[in-house]
Amino acid sequence: MPHRHRPVPYRSIHAVLDARAVAPVFQPLVRLDTGEIIGYEALTRGPAGTPWESPATLFAAARQVGREAELDWLCRAEAYRAALAASLDPSLTLFVNMEPAAWHADCPADLLPLITEAQQRLRVVTEMTERAIAADPSALLAAAESCRRSGWGIALDDVGADPTSLALMPFVQPDVIKLDMGLLRRPRDPHTAHVVGAVLAYAERTGATILAEGIETEEHLAVARAMGAVIGQGWYFGHPGPLPEHATPVREPLRIESARPLSPVTLDRVPTPFETVAAVRPVSRTTKELLIPISRYLENKADESLEPPVLLACFQHERHFTPAVAQRFSRLARHAPFIAVLAAGLTAEPAPGVRGTPLATDDRLCGEWNVIVVSPHYAAALVARDLGDDGADAERRFDYVITHDRSLVLEAARSLMRWITPSARDQAAPAVAPAA
Repeated sequence: MPHRHRPVPYRSIHAVLDARAVAPVFQPLVRLDTGEIIGYEALTRGPAGTPWESPATLFAAARQVGREAELDWLCRAEAYRAALAASLDPSLTLFVNMEPAAWHADCPADLLPLITEAQQRLRVVTEMTERAIAADPSALLAAAESCRRSGWGIALDDVGADPTSLALMPFVQPDVIKLDMGLLRRPRDPHTAHVVGAVLAYAERTGATILAEGIETEEHLAVARAMGAVIGQGWYFGHPGPLPEHATPVREPLRIESARPLSPVTLDRVPTPFETVAAVRPVSRTTKELLIPISRYLENKADESLEPPVLLACFQHERHFTPAVAQRFSRLARHAPFIAVLAAGLTAEPAPGVRGTPLATDDRLCGEWNVIVVSPHYAAALVARDLGDDGADAERRFDYVITHDRSLVLEAARSLMRWITPSARDQAAPAVAPAA
């Protein structure tokens, strides 16, 4: 009898996506003190036996054809579908990965009913990475706000894999901090001690929950507990698989701070940094000449910081971003995880390592001079509004406020981040696919 080839059901990534042919598997999340399962993380698989079975290959192929955002929506929707079909108890928490780039794309119409039902019936924590913050801050903040409006939580994934995660952590305000599995393998490494110390300080200050990934042995479990982890995940507790038919309700559900105040979504409603700070702090008035030393002082604080800082600045027009300023910012960029400058006429990279965002000449920010520094243990902001004087540049007057109130500085920084656009390099960079 002649050999007959089996037909290949999916001949392209387009066929996979058109057929909605992805499937979730779930890995348990366990409370380390009691062994109680408090939830599951959803992980994606493509069609078995095809080139797209692995999530990394699946996302890479979708990215190449411009359908990555659609795939991201699809993966989350299928995870919700499985959780709803299993009647997942509302005390259990479902963790799902999300690329904030998907926020720019509308949910596909056929998936919208699932998303809506999930918002009404499921307890969800959305996982994001620090790479996504640096790539597209505005999209990430908008995505985080959308999750909060649904009463859902936020997790910052892979913390410790990159130094940027510590500096950018406060901008996400995560409910859960997921320690990268590499930390468990290197408990005596100075980098590990540095990361764990910063995470413990943040968790103590905010009430965030620490979760350790990659627990595979008793030794890993002991290290995770020593690092302050409350929740654990890894093969020690179970491999990814289907959801149980009758999952046991949780006595103490994972804490989610869904009621935090939300910022407006559109730029025409977002308060500027000056508006944010001046609304709650007294305003002073001085000349540009006297503000320059203050601005330089904050730049120097960023340079002196033992922790990698985030530096955000708004200089009205690119002519104020002088070669001397550009040189200072470029030097800072060598060790800072994220430095961004906004001004009319600015290029996408006005100095090596510095993110530039050009502003329209009629943008509200063109009337402001802002310098904001945020590190794990230091925060300060100079926010100033130009009074529009004619005459010598050094004599131009500004209303200004200086604050070291960390929460207020972060609020002003998040406001400024809403104007920052993704660079071409970041838009082309590979996204982090859901974990295998």
